Amino acid sequence: MGVSGSWVRRFAFASVVANVGIVVTGGAVRLTASGLGCPTVPYCTEESFFPTPELGVHGVIEYGNRTLTGVLGVVAVATLIAVWRDRPRRRDLLGPAVALLVGIPAQALLGAVTVLTGLNPWTVMGHFLLSMLLISTAVVLWVRCQEPPGPTAAVLPPPLRLLTRALLAVLAVVLMLGTVVTGTGPHAGDPDSPRMGFDLAVASQLHADAVLLLIGMTVALWAGLLAVRAPERVRRAAVALLVVELAQGVIGFVQYFTDLPVLLVGLHLLGAGLVTVSAVRLYLTMRARLPGASLEPAVAAASVTRSSGRSGSFAAPPS
Repeated sequence: MGVSGSWVRRFAFASVVANVGIVVTGGAVRLTASGLGCPTVPYCTEESFFPTPELGVHGVIEYGNRTLTGVLGVVAVATLIAVWRDRPRRRDLLGPAVALLVGIPAQALLGAVTVLTGLNPWTVMGHFLLSMLLISTAVVLWVRCQEPPGPTAAVLPPPLRLLTRALLAVLAVVLMLGTVVTGTGPHAGDPDSPRMGFDLAVASQLHADAVLLLIGMTVALWAGLLAVRAPERVRRAAVALLVVELAQGVIGFVQYFTDLPVLLVGLHLLGAGLVTVSAVRLYLTMRARLPGASLEPAVAAASVTRSSGRSGSFAAPPS
């Protein structure tokens, strides 16, 4: 990559940070009961685009979160421009860059619906889960732009790749159940906002069970990576995911047994974003760019195996 390529990497990383940041600031809005601090959209009040003194600190917090959405849009536009101007232009980067840009207005529209429906917990759930999808897309762009262009080959045997896909599916369930706990718990974003009506203890138990399953699958995957002598970068990514999961689990248990203090709930939201980043990054490390697109598939795959530096490494035909 040339000069524009270095900007692609910077903007891709900024997209990851900004998308995780919007989750954290959105959590701050909810945890401070500022969800209706600006009671209408796109204006903050019927007469003013900006928060008025009458709205107090809640209006400032809600408006700040909306402003960060604009920053996120600027980053997405800059990322797409950098990818478009990069030479040679890479289609594998163009797709996620476009998806990030399209996702910003979709997220803003869903946020508007959330406000106009009085912070309905189901729309809040969708708002959060869409953020997780955008974080995942940003990670895909970030990882890909650090690699050379060209086809890829798997560096692990099929059972471990299948286990990783199953792990991502369980993570999706964990995130969804986490939003159910949020929609059932006390932090509604506004004192008059509705809740989902589930039993909080049951919802929390289901969420905890899914988290334990996720951690168990990660441990099994790590053991499998050791058994097949997987490339070091894959093993490091698995350890990083496991560490983040354990920290997130500890925070989750502590916050539940201490009646959901605001600070711990905020850290738990940050942890959800970091677990998503780590899991997607782990999945993407399980394939490697072929040394040269001109090589025959069997020769190129064998070269990937040798370049991994591990005699037990596996390389599949290019994808």
